[in-house]
Amino acid sequence: MVYSETVIGAKGKIMNTTLKTNLSKVPEVTLAFWIIKIAATTLGETGGDAVSMSMNLGYLVGTAIFAAVFLIAVIAQIRAEKFYPFLYWTTIIATTTVGTTLADFADRSLGIGYAGGSSLLFCLLLASLAVWHRTLGTVSATAISSPKAEVFYWVTIMFSQTLGTALGDWTASTAGLGYVGGAFVFSGLLALTVAGYFWTKISRTLLFWIAFILTRPLGATLGDFLDKPLASGGLALSRYSASAVLLVFMIACILIFKQRAGKQH
Repeated sequence: MVYSETVIGAKGKIMNTTLKTNLSKVPEVTLAFWIIKIAATTLGETGGDAVSMSMNLGYLVGTAIFAAVFLIAVIAQIRAEKFYPFLYWTTIIATTTVGTTLADFADRSLGIGYAGGSSLLFCLLLASLAVWHRTLGTVSATAISSPKAEVFYWVTIMFSQTLGTALGDWTASTAGLGYVGGAFVFSGLLALTVAGYFWTKISRTLLFWIAFILTRPLGATLGDFLDKPLASGGLALSRYSASAVLLVFMIACILIFKQRAGKQH
């Protein structure tokens, strides 16, 4: 962001100086951040399934629709001059919905299975982080203040959201834990990550990305638990109703918990 400032120079001379400042375009990571993130990932599951399954559009068409929304949201986010909560969380929802349909397409339509899809997406996620680190020297979420950093940030998030969907489906189905069992597993792993944050010196950047990834399969299992048939271990709720309730909850949280841009380190 560029702005001008009038300063008093030598011998009292007035000068107009152009200054530059980099403002963070992502929110400060607080408890409210994680609550909204879990709600967004759950909404991504119910919303993605509503379009691909309830509307009978299929995974490929659903992916194309949400990918277009994702691109528009990311471009708007990059062009924004500062942090806007609703724009940021709209982009997060876009990544999680496209992650849902993309993972389902890879796992089911391409026939590579949950394990194959998870492995492929894990490699893509690691590659994204590696290229990001090699290019900018950091993958910290507190250093998102340039267009290049934002591109890496959102590409990495999209891979993490897609990986999370595949992991959630693999845990609930292939591993046989069911949706509730899968939710407990990922909740436990998140609890361990929180413990690592408070009681160890493990890299905060590493812990952030671990937590960010884990919230997605937690949301996937919770979303499936809400809308899957009773015979499959779900509550058989309407995907449209569940998505609407989750969206209202997110909006309420954004309005109640005033978020601010993360501090640059």
